[in-house]
Amino acid sequence: MSQHHKTIVVSGATKGIGRAIAEHFAAQGFNVAVCARNTQALAAMQKSFSEKFPQQKFLFFPADVADKAQVLAFAEAVKNTFGSVSVLVNNAGVFIPGQIHTEDSGIFEQQMHTNLFSAYYLTRALLPALQSSTAEKRHIFNICSTASLVAYPNGGSYCISKFALLGFSKVLRVEMQPYKIAVSSVLPGATLTASWEGTTLPPERFMQSAHIAEAVWAAYSLAPQTIIEEILLRPMSGDIA
Repeated sequence: MSQHHKTIVVSGATKGIGRAIAEHFAAQGFNVAVCARNTQALAAMQKSFSEKFPQQKFLFFPADVADKAQVLAFAEAVKNTFGSVSVLVNNAGVFIPGQIHTEDSGIFEQQMHTNLFSAYYLTRALLPALQSSTAEKRHIFNICSTASLVAYPNGGSYCISKFALLGFSKVLRVEMQPYKIAVSSVLPGATLTASWEGTTLPPERFMQSAHIAEAVWAAYSLAPQTIIEEILLRPMSGDIA
């Protein structure tokens, strides 16, 4: 089935879960727009995707999503390049362990701007492009975390930002019902991404980013009158303390 008229937008997508989601949807024929801070990683991703998916249109945009102006610039580039958007994935995030009473000044703001504000600003900026899309299904996925549900030691401001992102997602779900735009919260547990770099735990103890992408695709693929509001995924052996 050709999806060439459909576009997915993924923030923070050069690695990990964002990269896996972008690649999975590209393999299904979607045009893809991504942003990330690392221009070298963006260039490498552009080369890889252009070779793998020569029929599709791509946008690889350098942006630090902690900066509102850069988020809005990315949104403008998306609208100018593609016009309408079918799927938005608010994936960009940063994890800095710490505790409220001991973490450095500025850590709270950094994680809130990256993990929460970016999703708010990007969603607001792209909603007209989602609402104007003629695609049968329009969907917003917010990549939350098990830290959106359970506080844990050394979660600090990260947990706060992820609890807030789940709240944002719930509010957006209600607001988008009249527009028939689905909103799903994705809450992955321990996934083998850059956040776990240097771990001595075996890879099989973790989920893989591709598993999360498959779950997102499955949720998107449901009939339009049905929505999975929350996707909670954990390693088979449970959470990693």
